[in-house]
Amino acid sequence: MPFYYSFLLKSFLHKNDQTAKTILDDVSKKIKSLKSLKANFSITITGGKNQKPQTKSGIVNMKGEKYYVNLSGQEIYCDTKTIWTYMKESNEVQITSFDPNENSFTPSKLFTNFYDKEYSYKYAGEKTVNGKKVVEITLTPVNKTKQFTKIELYVDKANNVVAGGKMYEKNGNIYSYNVSRYVHNPVLADNSFTFDSKKYPKVEIVDLR
Repeated sequence: MPFYYSFLLKSFLHKNDQTAKTILDDVSKKIKSLKSLKANFSITITGGKNQKPQTKSGIVNMKGEKYYVNLSGQEIYCDTKTIWTYMKESNEVQITSFDPNENSFTPSKLFTNFYDKEYSYKYAGEKTVNGKKVVEITLTPVNKTKQFTKIELYVDKANNVVAGGKMYEKNGNIYSYNVSRYVHNPVLADNSFTFDSKKYPKVEIVDLR
């Protein structure tokens, strides 16, 4: 997630600007210093002319590379070896192998320095978003086959954490996200990042590994 604006001339001459890199490195360093993290967030999806905006709220728990996401009836567990995606409506869980080199976003990628190799980035100035003063960084994927064409990242100036942003998909969809609350170093058991089928009676298991 990146910020560009190191005076216009520089931004034309250089792929990445130092102002953006410094901000992103500081955010990454802060998150990596934590043993665990919990955050509340919301995502609003907008798209075609006739499509109404959809807003979903969720939580994310992180412990190193492990993560758990609960987002509007869908739960995702990852213990760094396996990913379980549970759909409450259909009472189904899909199991896949975790690949750290995959292009898709994960919570750990979102908060740490994935940007160095995967995106070019520029500082885009300061603004107020949801009552917070933030610094905006514009990220552009180096690999043009990626799902997103551009990402706008907002970093909270006061706390030096990701406050939200926007992701622009090739199909025209825009994902606007807002992080409303952080809890640093909560106690998170390792087994909270694995799916326990015993807690979900009659769950249908689809193993895609």
